[in-house]
Amino acid sequence: MSKKRKIILVTDGDNVARRAVEVAAKNIGGRCISRSGGNPTPITGEKIVDFIKQAKYDPVVIMVDDVGDEGFGKGEKALNEILLCDDVEILGIVAVASNTKDVNGIKVDFSVTADGKVVKKAVDKDGVETDDNILYGDTVDIINSYNIPLVVGIGDIGKMNGKDDISKGAPIVTKALKEILNRSE
Repeated sequence: MSKKRKIILVTDGDNVARRAVEVAAKNIGGRCISRSGGNPTPITGEKIVDFIKQAKYDPVVIMVDDVGDEGFGKGEKALNEILLCDDVEILGIVAVASNTKDVNGIKVDFSVTADGKVVKKAVDKDGVETDDNILYGDTVDIINSYNIPLVVGIGDIGKMNGKDDISKGAPIVTKALKEILNRSE
């Protein structure tokens, strides 16, 4: 019997986010499935799982993105397929805030602000702490249907007014991934 692959999901995948997640995955000693990046997610959840199984080591970081689609978009479809797979163990999800309207949002366990602080509330797209613990994003509503061990809120990956730029080593998304690893041990 093969052991389950340990993965971290990230609900963003545009080009800037993809490059930042690649840097962050390397920073934590993980593997990033770059082909899961895209706006929207360009491949199926089933194909992503195939790539997860081929990754050389854990944790494996995956991106899913709905490109602002308020409905059940490609990112959520891929996320759903991954969450239903018995071959993976979800360590946590980095839930990315967006300006998408008419979404339910997701309750976060904590967030990482654009200044790198870990806070109990959610954050907005700019990584600024909000007044409650519900994060609003375009690929997060489906998370409510599953029992995810850790949901970490974050602003727009690779951006946040330059505070998560890859030239700085994508420090905010790196911190979010590290927090998931530290709390899942």
